[in-house]
Amino acid sequence: MNKLLHNKWALACSSGLLFWLAWPPFAFGTPFLFIVLVPLFILVQQLYTQQQGIKKSPLFRYTFTAFAIWNTLSTYWIWNASPVGAVIAVLLNSTLMSLPFIGYYKSLGWKKKWLSYTAFISYWLAYEYFHLNWDLSWPWLTLGNGLAEWPSFIQWYEYTGVFGGTVWLVVANILAYELWIAYQAKKRLVYPSVALLGCLILPITISQIRYHTYQEEENPTSVVVVQPNIDPYNEKFSGIPAIEQVGKMLRLSDSVAQPNTEFIIWPETALPDNIWEETLTTSLEIDTIKHFLKKFTHGNLLTGASTARLYTTEATATARHYKSGECCYDVYNTALQIENNGKIQVYHKSKLVPGVEQMPFPAVLKFLAPLTLQLGGASGSLGSQPERTVFYTQNGIGVAPVICYESIYGAFVTDYVKNGAQFIAIITNDGWWGNTSGYHQHAAYARLRAIETRRSIARAANTGISCFINQRGDMLQQTPWWQPTALSGTLNLNTAFTFYTHTGDYLAYIGCAFALLFLLFQLLGNRFLKS
Repeated sequence: MNKLLHNKWALACSSGLLFWLAWPPFAFGTPFLFIVLVPLFILVQQLYTQQQGIKKSPLFRYTFTAFAIWNTLSTYWIWNASPVGAVIAVLLNSTLMSLPFIGYYKSLGWKKKWLSYTAFISYWLAYEYFHLNWDLSWPWLTLGNGLAEWPSFIQWYEYTGVFGGTVWLVVANILAYELWIAYQAKKRLVYPSVALLGCLILPITISQIRYHTYQEEENPTSVVVVQPNIDPYNEKFSGIPAIEQVGKMLRLSDSVAQPNTEFIIWPETALPDNIWEETLTTSLEIDTIKHFLKKFTHGNLLTGASTARLYTTEATATARHYKSGECCYDVYNTALQIENNGKIQVYHKSKLVPGVEQMPFPAVLKFLAPLTLQLGGASGSLGSQPERTVFYTQNGIGVAPVICYESIYGAFVTDYVKNGAQFIAIITNDGWWGNTSGYHQHAAYARLRAIETRRSIARAANTGISCFINQRGDMLQQTPWWQPTALSGTLNLNTAFTFYTHTGDYLAYIGCAFALLFLLFQLLGNRFLKS
């Protein structure tokens, strides 16, 4: 055992494997999240003790290995959609995750150990926030997401969002490391043990109380979600005509819908042809839907679609020219709400997948635009919109049309709630990834959005997990993989705002501010903080 603890590669690999076992869909391994960083803290201390006075440290190779193991084993499924994207995601994520440890290593000579720990927490929050907001955003492995399978432990996300989970996990790992240090030094274990137990028990107790006392206001709406199970590679965009796909989804909808059903929700790009938005009302597919909705007194059908908008003069930065060179049109990943009175509301997906739906850093990488992968029915950068549109029914019910990738951004989703959304509809196509852990993870993250906003969720996936989620983050019903089906349920609407809805990612802002302060001290040679 001692040999393993002094083998730096063993420490790095054990951390990566613990991360993998702790991450969804392995709910049994979630407790490992409270110790996953301990092997890396031990490794850093060993290197610091051995490398004092040496300017270059081999730390990066070890931390990069640990995080590459985690990223590869937990997000291997990206390969099914994009081998190049999978490699880039692993390399980039592993590099960024290593940076907080490099900053921590450089802080170990400071007067107070707690300052080094505070610096690490700040650096980690800054990394996660940065990775949430730049052009290559990939926050899939934000630490706070790892608790998604245990919603009864994280009801306080309504105050903190996932960054609260990140802080909790990092602090717990630091205290576990301190307990290890005391054990190795044969010191009294009472104080570090009490601190660690308090860190674990207090948030869980608060959450359990909230979980068991939270009562949804009785304000029901009847919803149907449809999982058509159409192969995105061989059927959706070329193999089966769009009108046949519509017919299949209408039959599934009709199999469970009732006259009082208010919402029927279809998945992302359920209407796969690029429908011109100027002629939406004359589209054969949409006309067929409108005819179907006449049987429902207050019926609305929310669906994903691929749409296009024509420009005759000025255009957007993402607009495409015809082969003849004439101007111009945009292609969108769109959500449509079609009412039984014929009214159509439109929302264009805003959080686009880097390298698949959006060319990152277009001013610099514009020459790579022809290489953008074809996925979701369009190649090249899609158009988007800056604001969050809420769809309203004739009865005044507001629904958030959240499209696929958008559902992993907590503060982003709160913008729908601020604009009046009373429940959330997530429409997605997780079939790109195959029968892997990817679609399980994506569905689990939706539970976090329910807790953060206290909004019920109806999730319609092309395949994967279609489900209903209540305001506590519990999955009420869910579909199996690769089975065409539909679910009918009742969700409670909510108009109240949570603290997190008002404040957003304030913990990340604080972390970034402290990270900049600590970085400034380090650039000045640590003269203010060194012993």
